[in-house]
Amino acid sequence: MRYAYALFLTTFLAGVSGQAAAQNAADEYYGAKEMQAAREALRQGVGGQTNAMIFADRLEYQSNEGDSVLLWDAQGWVGGDINKLWIKTEGEYLSNEGGFEEAEVQALYSRAISPYFDLQLGYRYDIEPDPERHFAVFGVQGLAPYWFEVDAAAFMSDDGDVSARLEAEYELFLTQKLILQPRAELDFAVQDVPELGIGSGLSTAEAGLRLRYEFRREFAPYIGVSWRRAFGETADFARADGEDVEAVSFVAGIRLWF
Repeated sequence: MRYAYALFLTTFLAGVSGQAAAQNAADEYYGAKEMQAAREALRQGVGGQTNAMIFADRLEYQSNEGDSVLLWDAQGWVGGDINKLWIKTEGEYLSNEGGFEEAEVQALYSRAISPYFDLQLGYRYDIEPDPERHFAVFGVQGLAPYWFEVDAAAFMSDDGDVSARLEAEYELFLTQKLILQPRAELDFAVQDVPELGIGSGLSTAEAGLRLRYEFRREFAPYIGVSWRRAFGETADFARADGEDVEAVSFVAGIRLWF
């Protein structure tokens, strides 16, 4: 209770004296130790806690003309309102071939630069495809105007190759539990990387539409459709390897967080 009285007296007296910004009048009445404890209690109450969250946006099965893919796209963080440690991972497992097509992990330091956006710096490790590669990461993540969730990042590999990725999605509430989610992703490369089948410029684009039902906010199964296409020299590399440059897939999965 003494902490509460100290905070109340600080606010009241500072306001009366016209010095609300400083809020130090209570120091005249309470000791330094009590005021330090009171300020720490206030800091904890308005965002000084350390929190954590794990969020799987896509855990899904994709089917395209007999080809089956298991896809994951998840991330988690620990920290406060300003500074966080983020871990992100995504990839694809080819059920028909019994192997991973893609798999990556990112570890990022994130700092809030506005009420809606975080600046992120860190490291990305590509487990698949071979050869394994390491990247420096620089990006931003947050909520754009009109409630678009955006994740944009630039990467530089240990071989000096530079690439970028832009992801955006939007949630349209049909009811309180039924949500339609459009999603788009663009991948760019500055240089050709022939050993990975990547050409410079816009390499791939993906767009999807998913309809989910939230039994609880933390758990929501969904169905949808996903379209993906390779462009430019990336498409040329795919054709040379006998692969399709465009695919449309039916998807079914689960979205969850805790």
